[in-house]
Amino acid sequence: MQLTETTITRRALLGSAAVAALCLAPPLGVSQAFAQTLPESAGDVDMAEVLKPGPLPEMALGPENAKVQIVEYMSMTCPHCANFHNNTFPAIKTKYVDSGRVRFIVREFPFDPRAAAAFMLARCNPSKPEERTTPEQYEAMVSMLFKQQQSWAAAEDGRAALLQMSKLAGFSQESFQACLTNQKLLDDVNATMQRGANDFGVNSTPTFLINGKKYTGDMSVDSMSALIDSLL
Repeated sequence: MQLTETTITRRALLGSAAVAALCLAPPLGVSQAFAQTLPESAGDVDMAEVLKPGPLPEMALGPENAKVQIVEYMSMTCPHCANFHNNTFPAIKTKYVDSGRVRFIVREFPFDPRAAAAFMLARCNPSKPEERTTPEQYEAMVSMLFKQQQSWAAAEDGRAALLQMSKLAGFSQESFQACLTNQKLLDDVNATMQRGANDFGVNSTPTFLINGKKYTGDMSVDSMSALIDSLL
């Protein structure tokens, strides 16, 4: 699947009957048998440009002046992204982000309309959808959606499944509808994806931009820890 085939349209945000399960993530850059071997870089990026503000407020955890800066481009319907956030990110957050050594930024790269809708809901305040969530609220919503990914991403009725999940996070049917019909928010999510693709060569998820290097594909706790440790 190429990016040109997955550009977000302004129509029927939840109307797709099937979810694109492929995230185009290349094989892991580190062998599980050699967990401390550093992941292989997919190229260089200008980190000063990467860290410039984009169309949406940054969903960043950790101090702005942290020695290691990680930007992840991800899609909410990507199983590789779900695996990373369910099994790797909690340990990385505890060990490095909460200790102030890493700043971790999540950016939207939805490969299909259902992923875009999930990102929009993560950005909206459940009680006041016109207001944006904090990084901590965003992380909590993203975490819930990733843990239950199969229940909504592959559901026949995506709208009903996302509504049910959103109600667990405090949305009403009205605030759910208001969030998903916010055209500016959809445009900004789309622009975030286009910036990642055009400026930094992102074409698969997850993609990590870490201190001037690009890494593609899921990472284990051991492989990401080894990479971070090499930069501290």
